[in-house]
Amino acid sequence: MSSQTPPNDEEWETAEGIPRADDLFIQKYFAGRDALVEQEKKQRSGWQPSDRVFRENLSPMAQEACAIVDQIRFEEQQTLWTKDYEDSLQEQGDVFPGMMFSLARARMEKSKLWKIVRRMPKGALLHCHLEAMIDFDWVMEEAFATEGVCITSLTALDSPDARLKAGFSFTYSKAHARDDMSIWSSEYKPNTPVPIHSAANSFPMKGHEGFVEWVRERTSITANEHLAHHEGPNEIWRKFLSCFPILGSLIYYEPIFRKFIRKMCQQLLDDGVYYVDMRSSFVSPYRCTGNEKWDDSYFNLLDHLETEIENFKASEEGKGFWGGRMIWTTVRAFDTREVIKGMKQCIEMKLEFPELICGYDLVGQEDAGRPLQDLARELFWFKKTCAENGVDIPFFFHAGETLGDGDSTDENLFDAIALGTRRIGHGFSLFKHPLLIDMVKEKKILIESCPVSNEVLRLTGSIMSHPLPALLARGVPCSLSNDDPTILGQRVVGMTHDFWQALQGWQNLGLAGLGSLAENSVRWASFEDYTGKEWTQDIKDGTMGKGIRAQRLKEWISRWERFCAWVVEEYGADENLDPKE
Repeated sequence: MSSQTPPNDEEWETAEGIPRADDLFIQKYFAGRDALVEQEKKQRSGWQPSDRVFRENLSPMAQEACAIVDQIRFEEQQTLWTKDYEDSLQEQGDVFPGMMFSLARARMEKSKLWKIVRRMPKGALLHCHLEAMIDFDWVMEEAFATEGVCITSLTALDSPDARLKAGFSFTYSKAHARDDMSIWSSEYKPNTPVPIHSAANSFPMKGHEGFVEWVRERTSITANEHLAHHEGPNEIWRKFLSCFPILGSLIYYEPIFRKFIRKMCQQLLDDGVYYVDMRSSFVSPYRCTGNEKWDDSYFNLLDHLETEIENFKASEEGKGFWGGRMIWTTVRAFDTREVIKGMKQCIEMKLEFPELICGYDLVGQEDAGRPLQDLARELFWFKKTCAENGVDIPFFFHAGETLGDGDSTDENLFDAIALGTRRIGHGFSLFKHPLLIDMVKEKKILIESCPVSNEVLRLTGSIMSHPLPALLARGVPCSLSNDDPTILGQRVVGMTHDFWQALQGWQNLGLAGLGSLAENSVRWASFEDYTGKEWTQDIKDGTMGKGIRAQRLKEWISRWERFCAWVVEEYGADENLDPKE
């Protein structure tokens, strides 16, 4: 047995002939490798405005803030995002940065990054659906406090299976409400309105408290539903779509609706969102105060929407909020008669509310609905009829919200671009199409990316496998949106969850990348009507333009600089920015 002392690592490496880190050819390799990385990053965006240009123009204060956030992110990856951090969470399995949203949400909301991203000026929310922008706990309290609110169902909710799957909705009724009838009993007569207090107090499990939790579970995707990826997208979409009629019935009664719009605007502003392009499918009917009958059009809904947005902007608490507009949508699964009916309503409402209606789209599960190719005749009819009525209603199409590759749903991207869409909702499958990527860049089309939505609806396993970084690397203009926060589990109507997920999930992004995405949202917002030529030129001009877009961009930049100063003041002294120490 040898008594010689084993060589240390350096001696062993020399004996084995392993090159030293300071050898010339190793140094040349590293220099070449670093130059290659830098060259690739310079191509991350191919035109102004770009992620690269945004980074190159960061102020010294913003650069320092970005460095601080990088360090905090690194620190939290080594501490907060490890299994040993908190014993009570070890039951859920491994813990790691970028883990699935429903497992990560509670932990992310405890982080320093959460506090930072919460304060960030996020600009404009360009992709959300109005019925899913509800603070659930707030709206339930309003429903209980509003006279005449009832629950009704197509069938008795007298079994666990019925309560899990049967359709129900909320409504207003004084004349026909039955306080003596239980919706939880087999004696219930279908479509009979039962006062919400009576229904809640007699709920079979835990009474009032159990009733609220039951409604919450019927109007949101639970963690277990999100995690069951083996069931595929179609199953989760069935639950997703079932939520909208219930949520719509909760808010589409005037006393609640007016308060809801003010509440939504306030919560967006509190989250650093100053403008919103909303979508609504206009399926749930609307009812004015005290009316037993539904409205026969959406005139009152839009009138109340526009009024409450303007009232909020004019209020002291709404100071700094830029406003919101509506992208009219039709369910893509409808037949030609129903699609044309929705298009006619859109044009009629554009004539009545020219400042509110800003675009047109088709919604619903792309994989199960009609592709844009099949809707081409209706869409050309719409454009012709708009021209005949003296209005211009641009397209903002959902497209590429699919796992498909080369099927008719995936090819919605081709039609959306060919039909002149100004933005693309989701664009999840765009990264597979090199020609379309070049066309999107050339035509200045923005991708409204919704990372949390794409994950919860089972298009991606987690933020780590989301395709948005691939689009950013190719220079595609993108922004972040929250899509349907009430249903998807965010539990708040702002965008902090999506911004936080992107920051934590993608090493190349950083705070500067988030800033670029936020600036894009302002640059592509529909602040007012534009011709196609004006739209493109205004986007290219940016802060150098003369209109409202240039003004809003300057305001956002000012808020961004104040935010970066806050990051430096709040966290700079506590963070060690020297990675060698």
